[in-house]
Parts: sequence; C-alpha cells; structure tokens
Amino acid sequence: MLWVVVSVVFLLIHLVPGDPIVQMLGEGATASDISDLRHRLGFDAPLYKQYLHYWGGALHGDFGQSLRLHDSVTHLVAQRYSYTLALTLAALVLGILASVPAGVWSALHRGRWVDRMLGIASLGGLSFPNFALGPILILVFSIKLGWLPVSGAGTGHVFGPGFWIYLILPAITLGSGLAGVLTRMVRTAMLEELGQDYIRTARAKGLPERVVVYRHALANALIPTLTIVGLQFGSLLSGAIVTETVFSWPGIGRLTLSAISNRDYALVQGCILAVGLTYVLVNLLTDLAYTFANPRIRV
Repeated sequence: MLWVVVSVVFLLIHLVPGDPIVQMLGEGATASDISDLRHRLGFDAPLYKQYLHYWGGALHGDFGQSLRLHDSVTHLVAQRYSYTLALTLAALVLGILASVPAGVWSALHRGRWVDRMLGIASLGGLSFPNFALGPILILVFSIKLGWLPVSGAGTGHVFGPGFWIYLILPAITLGSGLAGVLTRMVRTAMLEELGQDYIRTARAKGLPERVVVYRHALANALIPTLTIVGLQFGSLLSGAIVTETVFSWPGIGRLTLSAISNRDYALVQGCILAVGLTYVLVNLLTDLAYTFANPRIRV
C-alpha cells in the first residue's frame, strides 16, 4: 500500500504544471542557469530513472533533500510530524469522548426530544466544514472572549505544559466532524444490539440496566464503531491540512501544502509517505483492537 501511494504521488506531482527550477532561480534566470541546475539535481533524467533513484535512496533511509528549504526530508518531516500527530490524537479523543455517550444516550431515548437534539447536533458537526468552523471559534473564544490563543503552537515542546492551550481550538475544529459520524454510528449499533435476544435474556435475569447497556450492548456495538474510527483517522490526517492552515499550526499538513505549491518533489513524497505509514499502522491497530472489544474474535 505504501509503495502504491508513493508511486502514484510521484507520478502526479511530476504532472503538475510548473517548473521547480524556474521557481528556485526566479524569472530573471538564464536558460543556461536553469539547464545547469536541472542537470545538477537530476531533473533532466527520464522519469523512470528519477523514480528508481528515489526508491534506491528511500530503501537506504535517504528520502532526498528539500529543494526550497535546503534540508533533508527526514529531518523536516520529523520536526513537523509530532505536531500533526498531537493534533490528530487530540481530535480523535475529543470525538470519541463526545460521541460514545451521546450515541448511547440517543439510542436509549429513541424518538424523544433528547434523541432529536443529539441528531441535530451530530448533523451540524458533519455539515460544518473546518475552514468555516475554525474562524468562528477564533472569533468567539480568542478575539471576543480572549480565553484561548488565536493561532500557532507556542514556543514550548510538543506535549509540554504550555502546549495544550494552543491545541484546544484546532482539536475541536478537526474533531467535530468525527464526533458527528461516530454519534450516528454508535446510535445505530446500539439500537441493533438492544433488540437482540441476549439483551432480553440479561434483563430477564435481573441484571442492572447499566450492566446490560454498557457491559453487554455497548461492548458489541463498539466493533463497527472501531472500524469507523480507524477509517476516520485517515480523514483526520487529510483534514489537518485545512485546520493547520487556519490556525497556523506547524504540522506536516502545512508542510505538505507548502511543498506542493513550491513543486518540492522530494518533500511532497516524504510527507505523503509519513501520512500513509501512519494510516496503515492505525488500521493494523484497529484490527488488533477488535479482540479486546469482543473476545470471541480471538477464537
């Protein structure tokens, strides 16, 4: 999967109009200067040779140099990756903490006003795009109320004491859509499980309602929910590009956008490879999590 993703990105980025050599040297560069730099960087070689050269270096841990930033791709991606990972995990945690109780509560009060209000809220989370929700949160909580910083990630280290206050608004912006999806998913799965025979049997045995709901019904309803969480993690990574741009978050999303704008081939491929690797690992962890949610899967 990683090979396919990087190969497709390699071909597409070379098809995008524009010459990175001209952008580097400027419009006043002579044809001789452009030709010399293109030859020095290997861009005058056939595309298949550039492709083989890239993978030859990648297999040895060398992902090339950034054309614009004049630094190794590995170092640049490593600097930004922790910020995107922190933002994505925070959005994931917020989405899960908001959606699981809301989905369960909505299923238990099906058809009542609580169910309708939660349904409207989840639809709002799905319908509101990040590029619109982010500025609204900044206007209300940063400019009007002054509770939270407008943008950036502070000057401290990632996961440091002063880092979390900068993470709140971007995490809410990125996690709102996930919360809307998971709320509907948990509600649907819970309604299906609450109608099963084993739930009726558990109630007939006199088990407390909270045990029936949370230990029996919710445990089985988490299986499809975990699948959606694993799939939505990739959406969070891609959606981080917009959110990081709105909040000037120094993550890999902004780095990717800058690399695409500058036709920085090696940096684009390195960023996409990091995102693809994360997505593959998260889906592997999702498969392993099934066995903890439902012990029958181990058999």
